[in-house]
Amino acid sequence: MRKVLVMMAMMLSAVAASAQKFALVDMEYILKNIPAYERANEQLNQVSKKWQAEVEALSTEAQTMYKNYQNEVVFLSQEQKKERQDAIMEKEKQAAELKRKYFGPDGELFKKRTSLMTPIQEEVYNAVKDIADLRGYQLVLDRASDTGIIFGSPKIDISNEVLQKLGYSY
Repeated sequence: MRKVLVMMAMMLSAVAASAQKFALVDMEYILKNIPAYERANEQLNQVSKKWQAEVEALSTEAQTMYKNYQNEVVFLSQEQKKERQDAIMEKEKQAAELKRKYFGPDGELFKKRTSLMTPIQEEVYNAVKDIADLRGYQLVLDRASDTGIIFGSPKIDISNEVLQKLGYSY
């Protein structure tokens, strides 16, 4: 009798598990098909290149100062050596601070990326959530970011539906 009850419980849990509805989305595909996302990425790339050039200009200036110092060190007094060394270190410090300001964990690039991407990501999230609520999906997985998905049937991929809900054709 106990074995029969255990078997029935296992069968019921299997039926309950199979009753759950799942869907897949491909966030890379969705974002690639949203023009605003592509424009934001291009804007970030341009700003990043500009800021990188500023940092490299300061670093190059520090390197030039150091090379000049090495060439002239034999002709300099102790006081002049100290002044030049301090100036070189200050220039290197400025370059490091600028790099941290632009590219650090809470730097300008991070802030810019957040301000440009968050509205787009929220819009996509809301579209996915609306579709999941409408269709009764308990779980929606991103096939682009989850390497644990070996196979996902195209029948449960709602990426194109998300794009349609956002007003983009696929």
